[in-house]
Amino acid sequence: MITLPRTLLRQIENAAEAAYPNECCGLLIGSGLTATRVAESPNAAEGDKTTRFEASPQLRFDVMRRLEGSGEDIIGHYHSHPGHPAIPSKHDRDMAFEPGLVWLITSVINGKTAETRAYRVDEESKGFKEATVCIQ
Repeated sequence: MITLPRTLLRQIENAAEAAYPNECCGLLIGSGLTATRVAESPNAAEGDKTTRFEASPQLRFDVMRRLEGSGEDIIGHYHSHPGHPAIPSKHDRDMAFEPGLVWLITSVINGKTAETRAYRVDEESKGFKEATVCIQ
């Protein structure tokens, strides 16, 4: 289970709607499986940004440096699925190489967020297992 404050969910949903029809993305920051803030990223993916995302590597390094010794870490990332359900795509599965991170996916249908779901990488199957999202 991942715990996500309602204010962060709104921030992610706003970013997803603003990026539509492209995918938005960013990092989830917190402790354990509790997000305390997000770091919005430009979509650095090459190619079709309506079906691909990549958080800025520079942003990730900068956030990692700022978090050193703070007790917080990057606990995952979020991205949107414009026009598609909030379930991992084939591309998401191909990019799932960090089993410790949460994948938060927000579905955007016709420019409006529809649902947000969380997943963890299953090390055995190299696929995803859905995690419960607790909104506070």
